[in-house]
Amino acid sequence: MNHVISEMMKQYHADGLTDKKNAVKEIMQEIVLCGLSRAGFFQKAAFYGGTALRIFYGLDRFSEDLDFSLMTPDPAFELSAYFPTLRKEVASYGLNVEISEREKTKESAIRSAFLKGNTKEHLLLFYASDMASAGIPGNEKIKIKFEVDTNPPAGASFDHKYRLLPAPYSIALYDMPSLFAGKAHAVICRAWKNRVKGRYLYDYVFYLSRSAMLNTEHLKARLVQSDAWKEENAFTIDDARKLLCARFDKIDYVRAKEDVRPFIKDTASLDLWSADFFKQITEGLI
Repeated sequence: MNHVISEMMKQYHADGLTDKKNAVKEIMQEIVLCGLSRAGFFQKAAFYGGTALRIFYGLDRFSEDLDFSLMTPDPAFELSAYFPTLRKEVASYGLNVEISEREKTKESAIRSAFLKGNTKEHLLLFYASDMASAGIPGNEKIKIKFEVDTNPPAGASFDHKYRLLPAPYSIALYDMPSLFAGKAHAVICRAWKNRVKGRYLYDYVFYLSRSAMLNTEHLKARLVQSDAWKEENAFTIDDARKLLCARFDKIDYVRAKEDVRPFIKDTASLDLWSADFFKQITEGLI
């Protein structure tokens, strides 16, 4: 095993197969971030979303995808321009993966790409001394999806942070209030269809438990972009509370709990989830 990967694995205490798969994915996510940084990606883009919250602010749940936003709109942005450096960086740690950009089927500001590798092969690389890969189909793929919003809503603020592993690198990411605004927007506006995103609610509780401030300017810009608010109307913290509370009355909490349960270890807090619970804690929104 690569010595850097060995060092990174010291933070994990993976008991079952799911935990081990998640550990592999999380380490691969950080290698991708390092590769993108070395390719100059964070001169134009910033990291946000659940994985950013986990890595840099201590969110205690697994997050599948890497979400990025350009810091200023650029419809001509080419995500694939960063692939050669990213491939080289990932390969330097002994990872055998494919990186490909998803072809757009409709006009969208989102650029998407996937990093894929063989699950069995990578479990053997990370957990060579045990039977973690036993019983896994030979064609099963481990996937990391990353997306870039090339038409970002205005009003976000950014932090710059550093990581030491897998190698020292710097990253631009949304600050906590702007991250919170993105999550509040997802709770209010995201069309969940048949899959209720309990992960959004779990993250929402995390922000409030950390007394995070809400970037209302950025939330308003996101709502305007989603046609959920009019540009000419003022937007206050009370408006945010009203929109959130109206949403909480419509959520199927049984299905929300089912969605998030596989991504967390301590599920006891989910027993409290109800419209009343979320509306009461929203009174503390600042």
